[in-house]
Amino acid sequence: MGTVKKIPMRQCIGCGEMKNKRELFRILRTTENEIFLDATGRKNGRGAYLCGNTDCLKRAVKSKGLERALKVPIPAEVYESLEKEIEKLAEK
Repeated sequence: MGTVKKIPMRQCIGCGEMKNKRELFRILRTTENEIFLDATGRKNGRGAYLCGNTDCLKRAVKSKGLERALKVPIPAEVYESLEKEIEKLAEK
């Protein structure tokens, strides 16, 4: 008998569904309050997870879920850049 490897699960802040960590995108806030998409999922900082579609990002913006998760107010320009990056990565 082999050991069963535990699969890390995370909750999307847009739709609230629990999914495999690798299926989600990680939004990161660094100690300098920079906010960006962490493609590797391993950088240091406070993170929040989103599904690979823009609908979840729009829900997170509307409910201010991303601001609550990262504990910092987020300007509109950051949301626009995140949306463009998610669209690029979702196409792949």
